[in-house]
Amino acid sequence: MSQEKPWFLRARLKTRQLLLLVAIDEQGNIHRAAESLDVSQPAASKLLKDLEDLMEVPLFERMPRGMRATLYGEVMIRHARIALASLGEAGDEIESLKEGYAGTVRVGAIQGPAVTLIPEAIKRALQERPLLRVSMLVESSDVLMERLAQRKLDILVARLFARHDKSQLHYQALAEEQICAIVSPDHPILALKKPSLADMARYGWIVPPPGSVLRHRFELLFHNTGLALPERLIESTALVFVLNMLRRTDYISVIPTDAAEYYVAHGVIAQVPVELACKMDDFGIITRKDWLLSPAARCMLTALKQAASDVYGLPRLD
Repeated sequence: MSQEKPWFLRARLKTRQLLLLVAIDEQGNIHRAAESLDVSQPAASKLLKDLEDLMEVPLFERMPRGMRATLYGEVMIRHARIALASLGEAGDEIESLKEGYAGTVRVGAIQGPAVTLIPEAIKRALQERPLLRVSMLVESSDVLMERLAQRKLDILVARLFARHDKSQLHYQALAEEQICAIVSPDHPILALKKPSLADMARYGWIVPPPGSVLRHRFELLFHNTGLALPERLIESTALVFVLNMLRRTDYISVIPTDAAEYYVAHGVIAQVPVELACKMDDFGIITRKDWLLSPAARCMLTALKQAASDVYGLPRLD
């Protein structure tokens, strides 16, 4: 007995129906959705009705001033976006191959591994595929997780928090991130053999904005030692800006030790000789379980795991 065909084959599901679902969700009514797709409103209405009739559920509520997705509609819209994004990526991969490149991979990372792990991983991936195209984004874990959910990134090196939906994610822990204080190479705090947090509190600080994990840990650092927060604060996560400001002022900043060591070695900044009671949670490699990685992305994932073993002194990762 032959297996029953999937519903979308029996329905002869059209790409335009997927586009229409997304357009109605974005535009709020079928008239503007039809215009955005350059089809007539009657044609758009028929496309939607055909799909609703086949699925035997309403996908949108007809409101006095527009349309709103039902629970069934939300499911279809979400999967329509995934399908369309996948088709778009297929086209991009084909164009990349036609231009002579060995595929494209989109990587996101938090600050520390972006300085130490990612360059080594990219170097290894390029040895395997010299014409590989790599897109790299350095951001907070929350921003990176959002981009991964939107299918705008293939692989992350970031943190997972309790608020993140882990049901469709694969996470491989790499390391705990150490934090240190950095200053300009001629900062007066360096004249002290063992500067205390109280000594450092007299200066201005460059810190991440409120809501970030590092900002929370920074504030706890002072709270737990009974000190008031420094009065002079500049808020930024842009490393180039932070380093430039440190060289021009007597401010202090906190960044991952991995990132600091690179710039200390090149004489750009100096690390304050004090151990901060401030550690960040583990970070690791994150991919989606429900998303097939392209050959280019699989090449980068392998390179990341190999590089992580060497950079962080880990056993070989599967």
